[in-house]
Amino acid sequence: MKILNIVGARPNFMKVAPLHRAFQARPELESKIVHTGQHYDAKMSDVFFTQLELPNPDYFLGVGGGSHTQQTAKIMLAFEEVLQKEQPDLVLVVGDVNSTIACALVAVKMNIPVAHVEAGLRSGDRGMPEEINRILTDSISDYLFVTEMSGMINLAKENVPDERIFFVGNCMIDSLVHYQARARQLSYSAVLPNKPAIQDQSYVLMTMHRPSNVDFVEGLTSILSIIEDAVQYRQVVFPVHPRTLKNLENFGLLERFERIPNLITTEPLGYLEFLRLMEGAALVITDSGGIQEETTFLQTPCLTFRSSTERPVTVDLGTNTLLADLNPETVHQHMLEALEGRGKKGSIPPLWDGKAAERIADVFIDIFERKR
Repeated sequence: MKILNIVGARPNFMKVAPLHRAFQARPELESKIVHTGQHYDAKMSDVFFTQLELPNPDYFLGVGGGSHTQQTAKIMLAFEEVLQKEQPDLVLVVGDVNSTIACALVAVKMNIPVAHVEAGLRSGDRGMPEEINRILTDSISDYLFVTEMSGMINLAKENVPDERIFFVGNCMIDSLVHYQARARQLSYSAVLPNKPAIQDQSYVLMTMHRPSNVDFVEGLTSILSIIEDAVQYRQVVFPVHPRTLKNLENFGLLERFERIPNLITTEPLGYLEFLRLMEGAALVITDSGGIQEETTFLQTPCLTFRSSTERPVTVDLGTNTLLADLNPETVHQHMLEALEGRGKKGSIPPLWDGKAAERIADVFIDIFERKR
């Protein structure tokens, strides 16, 4: 059974790495990797292949940037040639990026079955391009692998047949479990060379990159106010996304940002380095999707600046608190609760045990055996 695994953006690598490893351990499965090049630079791509021990991709499409439409179209055209050459038995897509829906569409139009890992997640906000990608990918996939119970409920509401749905756990957590010990071996001086010293619980970790937060002067000004408040209580470690840095400069806020005391900035980090920082942080402040899951597993308090989340289990069971807007006063209260140990105490969701990829491989073996 030949499977083509699609990666395109940073979160995809952490999900495909354990899948590729699980598939390679099964002689019945042939696993190949297609990298669309949706995100491609040393910090966002190469370093993850190296740290996650992924082989060089069998295909690199090199599509690069562009609008959502341009990017999706370029991926579809390039991926069609790969499918014509490889004739796989299955195309596996993960997550909700443009590469996910683009490759799923091409495969379905060529009558090749599609498996969607991380299916059923819904934010309820169709203003997010990722939400459209999730809905469309699930609607055309043959096999839907779910990370949390909300996904099962959402797919049932959308009338997806039960026999196509599999509750298997979270491949992102598979990678975390697999590499946690290695990340713990990293010293903070290795993670942040030539930066002020930090230690466990001495810092707040922050990431901000969503256009709704960083593409407007009001949002960036609020972010700066939040940092200026946080540094009164802890050091703040902020790996700065290129988009955020560019907008700070464009809006004339870079000088104010650079003058904040107790703020440690760095370029985007590799997977192991960032995992080390998440586990040691007193609090994580973010607008990311995947970080909500990782902090829930690590039991690190997390404040997420989004009006909704497609991962409600991180709020219902985990350590995540959703904040609808960048209000420094609201953040102040939640931040103090977390730093004083009065914050949210979470638990690890069902099947987040590091074995999701093995369960998915078992499903494919069963399908393979039944089709022989």
